[in-house]
Amino acid sequence: MINFEFETPKDISKRIAENMRSLRKDRKLSMEKLAEISGVSYGSIRRFEGTGEIALTALLKIAAVLDCTDDFTDLFAKRTPKSIQEIIDGET
Repeated sequence: MINFEFETPKDISKRIAENMRSLRKDRKLSMEKLAEISGVSYGSIRRFEGTGEIALTALLKIAAVLDCTDDFTDLFAKRTPKSIQEIIDGET
């Protein structure tokens, strides 16, 4: 049976927020300290962790502090084929 369940943008943003929270805690950073270091307001960080909502610029500032900017620079990069079949199928 084929699974037709897809993640919504809200689901994805909440998962990104959960990942960021986990990484922040692993690095022993409080929300207040992350706000101070990143220049993103405490309220924005708190809202992001609670709802997944944040401005892209603020998210990039947080990513820089947590050393995750490569995840963004590669976001829409052209993918290299993983197999000859992908090239034949035109999946590049």
